[in-house]
Amino acid sequence: MPFLPTSSYRPNALLANGHLQTIAASTLRRVPEVCYQRERLELPDGDFVDLDWALAGSEPAQRLGIISHGLEGDSGRPYVRGMARALNQAGFDALAWNYRGCGGETNRLLRAYHLGDTEDLAEVIRYAIESHRYTELSLTGFSAGGNVTLKYLGENATRVPGQVKRAAVFSVPTDLKASSVHISRWQNQIYLRRFMNSLRDKMRVKGAHLPGQLDLSELNQLRDFPQFDERYTAPLHGFASADEYYEQSASGRYLGGIRIPTLLVNALNDPFLPASCFPRAAAEASQFFYLETPAGGGHVGFNEDGPSGTYYSERRAVDFFTRAMPG
Repeated sequence: MPFLPTSSYRPNALLANGHLQTIAASTLRRVPEVCYQRERLELPDGDFVDLDWALAGSEPAQRLGIISHGLEGDSGRPYVRGMARALNQAGFDALAWNYRGCGGETNRLLRAYHLGDTEDLAEVIRYAIESHRYTELSLTGFSAGGNVTLKYLGENATRVPGQVKRAAVFSVPTDLKASSVHISRWQNQIYLRRFMNSLRDKMRVKGAHLPGQLDLSELNQLRDFPQFDERYTAPLHGFASADEYYEQSASGRYLGGIRIPTLLVNALNDPFLPASCFPRAAAEASQFFYLETPAGGGHVGFNEDGPSGTYYSERRAVDFFTRAMPG
Protein backbone atom coordinates (compact mmCIF):
# COMPACT_ATOMS: atom_id res chain seq x y z
CA MET A 1 0.00 0.00 0.00
CA PRO A 2 2.52 2.67 -1.19
CA PHE A 3 0.52 5.77 -0.28
CA LEU A 4 2.86 7.74 1.98
CA PRO A 5 0.70 9.46 4.61
CA THR A 6 3.43 11.83 5.79
CA SER A 7 6.19 13.87 4.18
CA SER A 8 9.36 15.28 5.69
CA TYR A 9 9.24 18.33 3.42
CA ARG A 10 8.91 21.72 5.07
CA PRO A 11 8.92 24.83 2.85
CA ASN A 12 11.16 27.80 3.46
CA ALA A 13 9.38 29.91 6.09
CA LEU A 14 9.54 33.03 3.90
CA LEU A 15 7.52 31.36 1.13
CA ALA A 16 4.07 31.29 2.63
CA ASN A 17 1.97 29.73 -0.14
CA GLY A 18 2.02 27.70 -3.32
CA HIS A 19 2.29 30.69 -5.63
CA LEU A 20 5.35 32.09 -3.86
CA GLN A 21 6.94 28.64 -3.74
CA THR A 22 6.34 28.23 -7.48
CA ILE A 23 7.54 31.67 -8.56
CA ALA A 24 10.61 31.85 -6.33
CA ALA A 25 11.94 28.53 -7.60
CA SER A 26 11.58 29.55 -11.25
CA THR A 27 12.85 33.13 -11.02
CA LEU A 28 15.40 33.37 -8.21
CA ARG A 29 17.34 30.13 -8.45
CA ARG A 30 20.77 29.76 -10.09
CA VAL A 31 22.76 26.52 -10.50
CA PRO A 32 26.08 27.54 -12.07
CA GLU A 33 28.02 24.39 -11.15
CA VAL A 34 26.52 22.20 -13.89
CA CYS A 35 28.45 22.11 -17.18
CA TYR A 36 26.71 20.24 -19.97
CA GLN A 37 28.17 18.41 -22.93
CA ARG A 38 25.67 18.57 -25.78
CA GLU A 39 24.99 15.77 -28.23
CA ARG A 40 22.38 15.58 -30.98
CA LEU A 41 20.37 12.37 -31.21
CA GLU A 42 18.90 11.67 -34.63
CA LEU A 43 15.47 10.06 -34.42
CA PRO A 44 14.08 7.29 -36.65
CA ASP A 45 11.57 9.64 -38.33
CA GLY A 46 14.25 12.11 -39.46
CA ASP A 47 13.85 14.57 -36.61
CA PHE A 48 16.20 15.12 -33.66
CA VAL A 49 16.43 15.87 -29.95
CA ASP A 50 19.36 17.49 -28.15
CA LEU A 51 20.91 15.68 -25.19
CA ASP A 52 22.80 17.52 -22.46
CA TRP A 53 25.14 15.31 -20.44
CA ALA A 54 26.54 16.13 -16.99
CA LEU A 55 29.06 13.49 -15.94
CA ALA A 56 29.88 12.73 -12.33
CA GLY A 57 33.56 12.14 -13.16
CA SER A 58 36.03 12.14 -16.00
CA GLU A 59 34.67 8.80 -17.24
CA PRO A 60 31.05 7.65 -17.56
CA ALA A 61 29.64 6.15 -14.36
CA GLN A 62 27.68 2.91 -14.13
CA ARG A 63 24.53 4.75 -13.06
CA LEU A 64 22.61 7.35 -15.04
CA GLY A 65 19.71 9.62 -14.17
CA ILE A 66 17.58 10.80 -17.10
CA ILE A 67 15.76 14.11 -16.52
CA SER A 68 12.62 15.13 -18.44
CA HIS A 69 11.69 18.82 -18.24
CA GLY A 70 8.30 20.52 -18.07
CA LEU A 71 6.07 22.15 -20.67
CA GLU A 72 8.01 24.69 -22.74
CA GLY A 73 11.05 24.04 -20.58
CA ASP A 74 14.53 22.87 -21.48
CA SER A 75 17.68 21.46 -19.91
CA GLY A 76 18.77 24.91 -18.76
CA ARG A 77 15.91 25.43 -16.33
CA PRO A 78 17.03 25.68 -12.69
CA TYR A 79 15.00 22.66 -11.58
CA VAL A 80 16.69 20.51 -14.25
CA ARG A 81 20.17 21.79 -13.48
CA GLY A 82 19.55 21.33 -9.76
CA MET A 83 18.57 17.71 -10.29
CA ALA A 84 21.60 17.12 -12.52
CA ARG A 85 23.85 18.55 -9.79
CA ALA A 86 22.27 16.37 -7.11
CA LEU A 87 22.61 13.25 -9.25
CA ASN A 88 26.27 14.00 -9.95
CA GLN A 89 26.96 14.52 -6.26
CA ALA A 90 25.44 11.09 -5.59
CA GLY A 91 27.69 9.44 -8.19
CA PHE A 92 25.18 9.33 -11.07
CA ASP A 93 25.82 10.71 -14.50
CA ALA A 94 22.92 12.92 -15.57
CA LEU A 95 21.27 13.23 -18.97
CA ALA A 96 18.89 16.16 -19.41
CA TRP A 97 17.18 15.82 -22.75
CA ASN A 98 15.39 18.57 -24.65
CA TYR A 99 12.13 17.73 -26.37
CA ARG A 100 11.68 18.40 -30.08
CA GLY A 101 11.99 22.14 -30.61
CA CYS A 102 13.07 22.85 -27.02
CA GLY A 103 16.86 22.75 -27.35
CA GLY A 104 17.23 26.22 -28.87
CA GLU A 105 16.55 25.23 -32.47
CA THR A 106 13.22 24.43 -34.09
CA ASN A 107 12.78 20.78 -35.00
CA ARG A 108 12.63 19.66 -38.63
CA LEU A 109 9.15 18.18 -38.83
CA LEU A 110 5.70 19.72 -38.62
CA ARG A 111 5.01 17.77 -35.43
CA ALA A 112 6.74 18.77 -32.20
CA TYR A 113 6.33 17.21 -28.73
CA HIS A 114 3.29 16.56 -26.60
CA LEU A 115 2.53 15.36 -23.07
CA GLY A 116 1.76 11.79 -24.11
CA ASP A 117 4.71 11.23 -26.44
CA THR A 118 6.70 8.38 -24.93
CA GLU A 119 8.48 7.27 -28.10
CA ASP A 120 11.18 9.93 -27.87
CA LEU A 121 11.86 9.10 -24.22
CA ALA A 122 12.12 5.42 -25.18
CA GLU A 123 14.62 6.33 -27.89
CA VAL A 124 16.70 8.40 -25.46
CA ILE A 125 16.77 5.50 -23.00
CA ARG A 126 17.72 3.03 -25.73
CA TYR A 127 20.54 5.26 -26.93
CA ALA A 128 21.90 5.86 -23.42
CA ILE A 129 22.07 2.12 -22.73
CA GLU A 130 23.54 1.10 -26.07
CA SER A 131 26.06 3.91 -26.47
CA HIS A 132 27.34 4.21 -22.90
CA ARG A 133 26.46 0.77 -21.53
CA TYR A 134 24.95 2.00 -18.27
CA THR A 135 23.88 -0.85 -16.03
CA GLU A 136 21.43 1.17 -13.92
CA LEU A 137 19.09 3.94 -15.06
CA SER A 138 16.78 6.07 -12.93
CA LEU A 139 14.18 8.35 -14.46
CA THR A 140 12.99 11.67 -13.12
CA GLY A 141 10.66 14.26 -14.58
CA PHE A 142 8.87 17.45 -13.72
CA SER A 143 5.29 18.41 -14.57
CA ALA A 144 4.83 17.51 -18.27
CA GLY A 145 8.03 15.45 -18.14
CA GLY A 146 6.66 13.57 -15.16
CA ASN A 147 3.51 12.76 -17.11
CA VAL A 148 5.56 11.40 -20.00
CA THR A 149 7.69 9.35 -17.60
CA LEU A 150 4.73 7.80 -15.78
CA LYS A 151 2.96 7.00 -19.05
CA TYR A 152 6.11 5.43 -20.47
CA LEU A 153 6.50 3.17 -17.44
CA GLY A 154 2.85 2.13 -17.26
CA GLU A 155 1.56 1.83 -20.79
CA ASN A 156 3.68 -1.19 -21.71
CA ALA A 157 5.91 -2.42 -18.92
CA THR A 158 7.37 -5.18 -21.11
CA ARG A 159 9.22 -2.66 -23.27
CA VAL A 160 10.95 -0.95 -20.33
CA PRO A 161 14.58 -2.18 -20.35
CA GLY A 162 15.79 -4.07 -17.32
CA GLN A 163 18.42 -1.39 -16.70
CA VAL A 164 15.64 1.06 -15.75
CA LYS A 165 15.37 0.48 -12.02
CA ARG A 166 13.41 3.34 -10.44
CA ALA A 167 11.67 6.64 -11.14
CA ALA A 168 10.76 9.75 -9.18
CA VAL A 169 8.58 12.51 -10.64
CA PHE A 170 7.30 15.80 -9.29
CA SER A 171 4.32 18.16 -9.78
CA VAL A 172 2.65 15.96 -12.38
CA PRO A 173 -0.75 16.69 -13.98
CA THR A 174 -1.89 13.07 -14.12
CA ASP A 175 -5.35 14.23 -15.30
CA LEU A 176 -4.62 16.41 -18.33
CA LYS A 177 -8.16 17.52 -19.11
CA ALA A 178 -8.89 18.66 -15.57
CA SER A 179 -5.49 20.33 -15.34
CA SER A 180 -6.01 22.22 -18.59
CA VAL A 181 -9.17 23.73 -17.10
CA HIS A 182 -7.68 24.29 -13.66
CA ILE A 183 -4.79 26.42 -14.92
CA SER A 184 -7.30 28.72 -16.65
CA ARG A 185 -8.68 29.95 -13.31
CA TRP A 186 -8.14 33.65 -12.65
CA GLN A 187 -5.58 32.85 -9.93
CA ASN A 188 -3.37 31.18 -12.53
CA GLN A 189 -3.51 33.70 -15.36
CA ILE A 190 0.10 34.78 -14.82
CA TYR A 191 1.26 31.23 -15.55
CA LEU A 192 -1.18 30.62 -18.39
CA ARG A 193 -0.18 33.78 -20.25
CA ARG A 194 3.48 32.80 -20.03
CA PHE A 195 2.83 29.33 -21.42
CA MET A 196 0.55 30.59 -24.18
CA ASN A 197 3.02 33.27 -25.28
CA SER A 198 5.74 30.65 -25.56
CA LEU A 199 3.53 28.23 -27.48
CA ARG A 200 2.36 30.94 -29.88
CA ASP A 201 5.94 32.08 -30.49
CA LYS A 202 7.01 28.55 -31.32
CA MET A 203 4.15 28.12 -33.78
CA ARG A 204 5.21 31.32 -35.56
CA VAL A 205 8.79 30.08 -35.81
CA LYS A 206 7.60 26.72 -37.12
CA GLY A 207 5.33 28.43 -39.64
CA ALA A 208 8.31 30.39 -40.98
CA HIS A 209 10.44 27.24 -41.01
CA LEU A 210 7.80 25.24 -42.90
CA PRO A 211 6.01 27.83 -45.07
CA GLY A 212 2.52 26.95 -46.22
CA GLN A 213 2.12 23.98 -43.87
CA LEU A 214 0.50 25.74 -40.89
CA ASP A 215 -2.60 27.91 -40.71
CA LEU A 216 -1.72 30.62 -38.21
CA SER A 217 -4.70 32.85 -38.92
CA GLU A 218 -6.37 32.22 -35.56
CA LEU A 219 -3.22 31.84 -33.47
CA ASN A 220 -3.57 35.13 -31.60
CA GLN A 221 -7.15 34.32 -30.60
CA LEU A 222 -6.18 31.15 -28.71
CA ARG A 223 -6.27 31.96 -24.99
CA ASP A 224 -5.96 28.65 -23.16
CA PHE A 225 -4.72 25.08 -23.46
CA PRO A 226 -7.98 23.49 -24.67
CA GLN A 227 -8.19 25.99 -27.53
CA PHE A 228 -4.52 25.58 -28.49
CA ASP A 229 -4.61 21.80 -28.20
CA GLU A 230 -7.80 21.56 -30.27
CA ARG A 231 -6.33 23.76 -33.00
CA TYR A 232 -2.74 22.51 -33.11
CA THR A 233 -1.55 19.84 -30.65
CA ALA A 234 -4.24 17.28 -31.44
CA PRO A 235 -4.25 17.40 -35.26
CA LEU A 236 -0.45 17.71 -35.56
CA HIS A 237 0.05 14.56 -33.48
CA GLY A 238 -2.71 12.29 -34.78
CA PHE A 239 -5.53 12.95 -32.30
CA ALA A 240 -9.09 13.63 -33.39
CA SER A 241 -9.61 16.33 -30.76
CA ALA A 242 -8.15 17.91 -27.66
CA ASP A 243 -10.36 15.66 -25.54
CA GLU A 244 -8.97 12.55 -27.24
CA TYR A 245 -5.44 13.87 -26.74
CA TYR A 246 -6.06 14.46 -23.03
CA GLU A 247 -7.72 11.08 -22.55
CA GLN A 248 -5.03 9.02 -24.28
CA SER A 249 -2.07 11.00 -22.95
CA ALA A 250 -2.97 11.39 -19.27
CA SER A 251 -0.62 9.29 -17.15
CA GLY A 252 -3.30 8.63 -14.53
CA ARG A 253 -4.83 5.89 -16.64
CA TYR A 254 -1.53 3.99 -16.84
CA LEU A 255 -0.41 3.97 -13.21
CA GLY A 256 -1.65 0.43 -12.60
CA GLY A 257 0.74 -0.88 -15.23
CA ILE A 258 3.93 0.38 -13.57
CA ARG A 259 6.28 -2.44 -12.57
CA ILE A 260 9.30 -0.68 -11.08
CA PRO A 261 9.41 1.38 -7.86
CA THR A 262 8.09 4.80 -8.87
CA LEU A 263 7.50 7.85 -6.67
CA LEU A 264 5.13 10.74 -7.43
CA VAL A 265 5.42 13.86 -5.25
CA ASN A 266 2.57 16.35 -5.76
CA ALA A 267 2.21 19.24 -3.33
CA LEU A 268 -1.28 19.83 -2.00
CA ASN A 269 -0.88 23.58 -2.59
CA ASP A 270 0.26 23.20 -6.20
CA PRO A 271 -1.65 25.93 -8.09
CA PHE A 272 -1.62 23.88 -11.33
CA LEU A 273 -3.15 20.67 -10.00
CA PRO A 274 -6.83 19.86 -9.36
CA ALA A 275 -7.92 17.17 -6.90
CA SER A 276 -7.89 14.46 -9.57
CA CYS A 277 -4.10 14.77 -9.83
CA PHE A 278 -3.57 13.15 -6.44
CA PRO A 279 -4.15 9.47 -7.36
CA ARG A 280 -4.27 7.96 -3.89
CA ALA A 281 -6.42 4.99 -4.93
CA ALA A 282 -3.89 4.01 -7.59
CA ALA A 283 -1.09 4.09 -5.03
CA GLU A 284 -3.06 2.07 -2.49
CA ALA A 285 -3.74 -0.59 -5.13
CA SER A 286 -0.14 -0.84 -6.34
CA GLN A 287 3.01 -2.58 -5.16
CA PHE A 288 5.21 -0.22 -7.19
CA PHE A 289 3.62 3.24 -7.42
CA TYR A 290 4.27 5.51 -4.42
CA LEU A 291 2.38 8.77 -3.83
CA GLU A 292 3.63 11.50 -1.50
CA THR A 293 1.55 14.65 -0.97
CA PRO A 294 3.36 17.27 1.14
CA ALA A 295 1.27 20.21 2.26
CA GLY A 296 3.63 22.70 0.59
CA GLY A 297 5.91 22.91 -2.39
CA GLY A 298 3.93 24.69 -5.07
CA HIS A 299 4.51 23.65 -8.68
CA VAL A 300 8.09 22.47 -9.26
CA GLY A 301 9.06 24.38 -6.13
CA PHE A 302 10.14 22.42 -3.03
CA ASN A 303 12.64 25.03 -1.85
CA GLU A 304 14.18 24.25 1.55
CA ASP A 305 17.19 26.36 2.43
CA GLY A 306 17.41 29.33 0.07
CA PRO A 307 16.90 29.93 -3.65
CA SER A 308 20.10 28.25 -4.88
CA GLY A 309 20.53 25.45 -2.36
CA THR A 310 19.44 21.84 -2.65
CA TYR A 311 15.70 21.39 -3.11
CA TYR A 312 13.57 18.69 -1.55
CA SER A 313 12.76 17.23 -4.99
CA GLU A 314 16.46 16.56 -5.55
CA ARG A 315 17.12 15.17 -2.09
CA ARG A 316 14.00 12.99 -2.29
CA ALA A 317 14.80 11.64 -5.75
CA VAL A 318 18.37 10.69 -4.84
CA ASP A 319 17.19 9.06 -1.62
CA PHE A 320 14.56 7.07 -3.51
CA PHE A 321 17.07 5.96 -6.12
CA THR A 322 19.71 4.82 -3.62
CA ARG A 323 17.84 3.32 -0.67
CA ALA A 324 17.74 -0.48 -0.46
CA MET A 325 13.95 -0.36 -0.12
CA PRO A 326 12.24 2.76 -1.50
CA GLY A 327 9.47 4.52 0.37
